[in-house]
Amino acid sequence: MTAMQYHPIQLIVGLGNPGPQYAATRHNAGFWFLETLAEECGYTLRNDSKFHGLVANGKIQGLECLLLQPNTFMNHSGLAVSSVANYYKIKAENILVAHDELDLMCGEVKLKWGGGHAGHNGLRDIAQALKSQNFARLRLGIGHPGHKDKVLNYVLGQASRSERDKVDAAIARTLSILPKVLSGDWENAVQQLHTKEG
Repeated sequence: MTAMQYHPIQLIVGLGNPGPQYAATRHNAGFWFLETLAEECGYTLRNDSKFHGLVANGKIQGLECLLLQPNTFMNHSGLAVSSVANYYKIKAENILVAHDELDLMCGEVKLKWGGGHAGHNGLRDIAQALKSQNFARLRLGIGHPGHKDKVLNYVLGQASRSERDKVDAAIARTLSILPKVLSGDWENAVQQLHTKEG
């Protein structure tokens, strides 16, 4: 089995829905990640209409990186991502998308390279807009309500204080390995992040 070729990350996208009414909902875990990252690194997210979102650029431990928080609704996230990617000539494999993940317990966090959207409307729209599924994902676990009919109300429901604390802890763990992700040292980043969950 040949080793997979991993790529450095030039664009980090956080997914969520815009507006104060959605800010604390579980579906906005990707926004929580991006906002925490921006704060930790001293980035200032600024609205840019041509990119349909809030953007910032700078360096993370010497590595150049763009941040993007779409201001479209989740199921139109691809518009913002493709606008930035096309403008800066960033390929799909150089993009990391942070999003909420129903299939992981709240507080779990996993890195994943490529693959399908597993019903996540934000990932689906990004894959369609980029004409590629070959982008990296940061899967922030929010847990599952137990039945598919409850999913919509669950993801658009507000996270409890305990849930938010667990997700925030997962975000903090991720930030500690982010330089490895940015540099393309994917396997070490995955090993470090995933083995810290025990």
